[in-house]
Amino acid sequence: MTAASMTISGEPASSNGALDVVDPATGAVFAQAPSCSGEQLDEAMAGAAAAFAGWRGDDDARRRALARAAAAVEQAAPDLASLLTAEQGKPLAEAHREVAGCTRWLRYFAELDVEDEVIQDDGLAHVAVLRRPVGVVAAITPWNFPLLLAVWKVAPALRAGNTVVLKPSPYTPLATLHLGELLAGVLPAGVLNVLSGGDDLGRWMVEHPQPRKVSFTGSVAAGRSVAAGAARHLKRVTLELGGNDAAVVLDDVDVAQVAERLFWAAFLNNGQVCSAVKRVYAPRSRCAELVDALAERARRARVGPGADPGSELGPLNNEPQLRRVEELVSDARRRGGRIAAGGRRIERPGFFHEPTVVTDLDDDARLVAEEQFGPALPVLAYRRVEEAVERANATPFGLAGSVWTSDPDRGSEVAAALDCGTAWVNTHLALAPHQPFGGRRGSGIGVENGPWGLAEFTELQVLHRARAVA
Repeated sequence: MTAASMTISGEPASSNGALDVVDPATGAVFAQAPSCSGEQLDEAMAGAAAAFAGWRGDDDARRRALARAAAAVEQAAPDLASLLTAEQGKPLAEAHREVAGCTRWLRYFAELDVEDEVIQDDGLAHVAVLRRPVGVVAAITPWNFPLLLAVWKVAPALRAGNTVVLKPSPYTPLATLHLGELLAGVLPAGVLNVLSGGDDLGRWMVEHPQPRKVSFTGSVAAGRSVAAGAARHLKRVTLELGGNDAAVVLDDVDVAQVAERLFWAAFLNNGQVCSAVKRVYAPRSRCAELVDALAERARRARVGPGADPGSELGPLNNEPQLRRVEELVSDARRRGGRIAAGGRRIERPGFFHEPTVVTDLDDDARLVAEEQFGPALPVLAYRRVEEAVERANATPFGLAGSVWTSDPDRGSEVAAALDCGTAWVNTHLALAPHQPFGGRRGSGIGVENGPWGLAEFTELQVLHRARAVA
């Protein structure tokens, strides 16, 4: 059975407790990870605090270290991708793309300038606004993109001069623990500490007095708990809490041309993407055509273990998530929804579900109103574009959305009316390290990526130098 180590102050660390790690393609335990104790968390926080003074003081060294980190991840890509597929379930090709994304993000932040801003320079004073690191950052990541979302936090936090204590999901700890082992040979001791454990560890990290910032990606319910726990010590937070993204298809669209792209915008990573398309609104005159095209693509999708080269979609990551998708699809069926494709769990070992397309639902159906986070897509008819936008915006979420059309100018006008953090035209899930990503309302607080995401890991300091003694 595979075993893994945590990284505390640059050294490998085991524990007396253990977490079982399940292969979602079989449903069987195949590895164990340490279960961090409270004392070990204190050690990691103390190590991060001790490393902060030296790390924050040398900007060029931080750039070089992040570039070396990118090279180390790139060299270890086969091992990281294999671990990722084994514990998360995604096809190996997707796992390799996730690892490649990690190197891309690390290199981007290695080259990103942290610039001061001069706001006054005259006979009275020279006034500059400086960006200073906050200190120790607690970073907590989910199970859908364990490595990439860890790097989304670690790269800008380290680039800004902070040190980090990182916790992956207990469902997917292995690749992230291996990342910690790799980077222990690249970063100074204590700069990046990687711990594994259950929900208690996450709560301890949030409530620990040492971190000055918490960066969390996960569910809305967990995000509320993180915000409440961080408030005890007035810690800053970035919360990315998922969404219920709508795709609005306009009446001039070429269905044959967009169906494949819409399918993958919804079913990438088996729908386990916070900003995936989770609802499609199509004009009543084109809805049946689009449903047929999406259903036909869903029926052709090759579902199997991620390690199988022929698999396009793997299993869901865990049994609770599979049960949730089953529950939402069953509710849609009871409400009179028509299952155009799929609709059932696949009877085999592991957590497999047919890619499912559903139509003829009202917007209050749970599959429409809630974030399903799985391979089940509702397609809904509308009469007027204004109605489609109003329905798309009628959600407590506000992460992203998209508009699909043969007229990009018209599409841009409609997309601008979507009440969300990112509005795409004729694409979806187009994420990049230089592009800010964040949501509104229930989708979270703050942004990640780009200089805006880097700024989230800094505090402002005004340096005011008088020209003459007052």
